Amino acid sequence: MKKILPNIRAMAFMLPILVLNLTYSLIDKYANTDKTLITSLDNSIPFVKQFVMAYVMWFALVPLVFLYVCIKDKETFVRMLVSMVCGLLISYITFFFFQTTVPRPNLVGNDIFTSIIRIIYNTDRPYNCFPSIHVMNCLLMIQGMWVAKNKNTPLAIVITILNVLVILSTLFIKQHVVLDAVFGAAIAIIAFTLTNIFMREKAMNFCRKIYRLTDFNKVSEVK
Repeated sequence: MKKILPNIRAMAFMLPILVLNLTYSLIDKYANTDKTLITSLDNSIPFVKQFVMAYVMWFALVPLVFLYVCIKDKETFVRMLVSMVCGLLISYITFFFFQTTVPRPNLVGNDIFTSIIRIIYNTDRPYNCFPSIHVMNCLLMIQGMWVAKNKNTPLAIVITILNVLVILSTLFIKQHVVLDAVFGAAIAIIAFTLTNIFMREKAMNFCRKIYRLTDFNKVSEVK
C-alpha cells in the first residue's frame, strides 16, 4: 500500500487535463468549417478500417504509459504532464482561431471495424483536427518511455511500436490528415524538449512541495 498510494497521488496531477478537456468541448460545440488541409499525399492514403483497433487502443495507452513512467521516474512523469498541458493549450488556441475539417468516407457494412468507426464518427465531429492531439500524446509517450530512468527497454520498444500504429491509424481511418499529424508531433517534441531544458531543480522542488501537500501522513516524497 505504501508503494501504491504515492503513485495514486502523483497520477492525480493529471486532473487539470480533465479541466482542459472541458475547454475543448466548448470550442468543439461551435466548430463549423469547410477548411481542410488535405494534400495529394492524403488522397493516396487508403481507408483501412482495420486500423480502428489501433486508434481505440490509444485511450488505454495514455493512462497506462503515464502510470508506468510515474512509477519508474516521477520527474519525467512531471515533465510529460507539463508538456501535455502546454501542448493542449497550444492546440486549443489553434482550434479557436484556425478550425479545420477532414473529409470522411461513406461507411458501408456492419462488420465490427466499420461499426466501431461509425461510433467514433458519431461521437467525434470532424472539426478541430489541426494539430492532432492523438499524435501529440503518442510522441510524448514515446519520449517519456525512453527518457524514464530504470525503464524496461523491450517494453519501451513495444510502446513505441504501438504508438506508431496509433499515429498511422489516425490517417488510415481518416480522422486526420498528414499535416495534422506532423504538427501534432512537432508540438510534442518541442514542448518536451523545452520542458526538459527549463524544468530544473527550482521547478522540480516546487512540484515536490505541491506533491508533499497531498501526503497528510508525510510518509513519502518524490524521488
